[in-house]
Parts: sequence; C-alpha cells; structure tokens
Amino acid sequence: MTTDQPTATASADQTASAERVLSEVAAILRDVIGEEYIVDMSIEMGTSFNEDLELESIEFVTFADRLRETYGEHVDFVGFLSEMDVDQVINMKVGEVVDFIVDSAHDAAPSAAR
Repeated sequence: MTTDQPTATASADQTASAERVLSEVAAILRDVIGEEYIVDMSIEMGTSFNEDLELESIEFVTFADRLRETYGEHVDFVGFLSEMDVDQVINMKVGEVVDFIVDSAHDAAPSAAR
C-alpha cells in the first residue's frame, strides 16, 4: 500500500533534519564553549548541557543568540526556555534543543495543505 509512504518519507526527512541540526548545534556549542576538552567530545542527543558540557550561564546566553542568528526568529529558543522550570533547564539535553529546532522549522515551512 502507498498510504504509508508520505509518513515514512516525512519521518526519514525529519530524521535527516535532526541529524543535520545536531551537527550544527554541536558546532555552535564547540564554538561558544571554546575549551580544549570539547573539541574531541562527542556531542549527541543525550548530551546534557549542565553535567556533560558544563555550560556556564553566559555561554548559554551566547548559545541562544547563536541559535537565533543561525535559525532565525521562528526558532524562539527564549520562549522555549520560558516554558520550563529551573530543574528542566538545568537537566536539559542537546536532543531537546534539536527536536525543538526541527519542529520549529517544520512548523514555519509552507505546507501544500495550507
């Protein structure tokens, strides 16, 4: 049956997007942190900002600014964070940011159905 193909294609596209965004976010993080230890560190979906990356608050602000520069205003990272409590922000994983960016980009993309 061909009814599953659009869903499978959309899922494959979203996976490819997530992989691309993860690579971009990792590059931004390496640049923002700028420490020697992070150059060879594997930054993955499960990498935590606090425990693994030890991101300082000023680095987090710079990271948010770089996300806006890279992905535009439709990726409202500050709005995303404002919906979280302090513990959620402290325990946030890179994958949560990647998923947010992919979802925001998907929501902002023009749709043939609209």
